Amino acid sequence: PVRTTQLTRRFDSFVAVDRVDIEVRPGEIFGLLGPNGAGKTTLIKMLCGLLPASGGRASVAGLDLGNSAARQQLRDRIGYMSQRFSLYRDLTVTANLELYAGLYSLPRTQRRARISGLLADLRLADYAERRTQALPLGLRQRLALAAALLHEPHLLFLDEPTSGVDPVARRQFWDIVHALAREQGITVLVSTHYMDEAEHCDRL
Repeated sequence: PVRTTQLTRRFDSFVAVDRVDIEVRPGEIFGLLGPNGAGKTTLIKMLCGLLPASGGRASVAGLDLGNSAARQQLRDRIGYMSQRFSLYRDLTVTANLELYAGLYSLPRTQRRARISGLLADLRLADYAERRTQALPLGLRQRLALAAALLHEPHLLFLDEPTSGVDPVARRQFWDIVHALAREQGITVLVSTHYMDEAEHCDRL
């Protein structure tokens, strides 16, 4: 699903991503391990089509990201959970998912079943009508994951998904990620600066 060759990103004279070669295989959990400032987020944004490369090549989900049209098409094929929580805190859990279902152009006939299924799978059903701002951080992260999965992508990008979350919530989150990869065959590319989280990955 993902292959890069000498992928590079510069910001003026600063090199944020320096000639990266990776290949992510279908169905695996691939980890990017490094401290803050190592370039993990920049690399993920490039692979999601949010930032163009300064050099090198990248192919994601069968699309050549050197093409701007391909970068637009990519967004329907991948799920992306950013480092910062980006859902609406004043909406309920269900309202957030309904909003994202509309943004993904999910047919109305499928929305209710898809949302109900995700709420059950991610253990959020008991919080469906709760305002997002009232949820603990661990549950908010699960909600962000649900939003990224709404359109049933085969490839999921997680940018430091458990940063700031307590150890129990982190373990629960990783149980869910493992289930997605093992049971549903979703390919996961995840960045982290936690050594113990790196152990959950098939390759680093």
